[in-house]
Amino acid sequence: MMKTYSTHHPEKGLISYIDKKRYLWLSSILFPLSPLCFIYLFLQTGNEVILALPLMINYTVVPVLDWLVGADTNNPPEELVPQLEDDWYYRILTFITVPMHFAVLIVFTWLIGTQSLSVWSTIVVAIIAGAYSGLGINTAHELGHKNTKIEQWLARIVLAVPAYGHFSIEHNKGHHTLVATPDDPASSRLGESIYAFAIREISGTFKRGWQLEKDRLKSANQNIWSHHNTILQSYGLTLIFQGSLIIYFGWIVLPFLILHNVWAWYQLTSANYIEHYGLLRQRKENGRYERCKPHHSWNANYIISNVVLFHLERHSDHHAYPARRYQSLRNFDNIPELPNGYFGMYLIAYVPWLWFKVMDKRVLDLPHIQGDLTKVNICPSKQAHFSALYPYPA
Repeated sequence: MMKTYSTHHPEKGLISYIDKKRYLWLSSILFPLSPLCFIYLFLQTGNEVILALPLMINYTVVPVLDWLVGADTNNPPEELVPQLEDDWYYRILTFITVPMHFAVLIVFTWLIGTQSLSVWSTIVVAIIAGAYSGLGINTAHELGHKNTKIEQWLARIVLAVPAYGHFSIEHNKGHHTLVATPDDPASSRLGESIYAFAIREISGTFKRGWQLEKDRLKSANQNIWSHHNTILQSYGLTLIFQGSLIIYFGWIVLPFLILHNVWAWYQLTSANYIEHYGLLRQRKENGRYERCKPHHSWNANYIISNVVLFHLERHSDHHAYPARRYQSLRNFDNIPELPNGYFGMYLIAYVPWLWFKVMDKRVLDLPHIQGDLTKVNICPSKQAHFSALYPYPA
């Protein structure tokens, strides 16, 4: 039975709401477990092709289902959001996901360490494992935005799986501060390929995360090389966890774990790339950027990919109001909308000419831009190219 949230409003009367996706959110737990089914089938048949099937599911089945099932633009009534956010069912789902990511990587590592796989199968398995550990970064993203000690700790713990311990402080205090500006290494620019972006983003966010943590510790009169460093706490767990896997299964799993880590990072890079492509916050007279608004992020309301990503695709509301929990994120009218969910857009982004063909005109046609390049975050090397293509005013 679906839970009903309700309240009596002095002017509106009885307000009630049912989250029709309440039990669909279980997909955020079950989806990262799905590769284990294919590992079982491989063990039964010995057919290595089966191990590659999760890639087909991610980049073919999920995008097609997004298109077939469609979008959900429903918003919970604001009067009931406090009740919705106080419902511990939604938090427990994120809590359960944390140990699950550790378990999944252990199974993948066992597969590499105990089975005689071909080189191509090992590479494919590392990529698949990294893709699903990338979902762990998404779990950390949801947890890390919350102000409870347990959620902050769980975020650091799950970031140990893909060895990305600097993410929480960098994302919260760096990316959210400078998002959709030329100063943000995690905001992609019009005309910038995902591969050029990856070089700028991965190195830039790493440096910024360390600088932010260094500044935080300095203000608290604490040494950066101490247990107070939240980045080192997560990296320490990575060393213990992945180090234990190497000790137990042998050095044969080291290349697998390295590729797994890099591909997990690349999943975050892929998300960052599509979430703010070409969007720009204007600088005010005082030199500061305007407040981040819903139209500074690309949004997607596709049901299937949203329920496996804890509503990450309602990114417009998340950046405008980052403290809101995933179950209460809203849709807005007249905001940038992606033509498919994240998995489909990742695949398009991996082919730069196709991405530019699909997205560049969408950026310029947005209601708040309408061809005005001064309102677009443009790759500096492509400025002349776009100025020639889109002279403004017409």
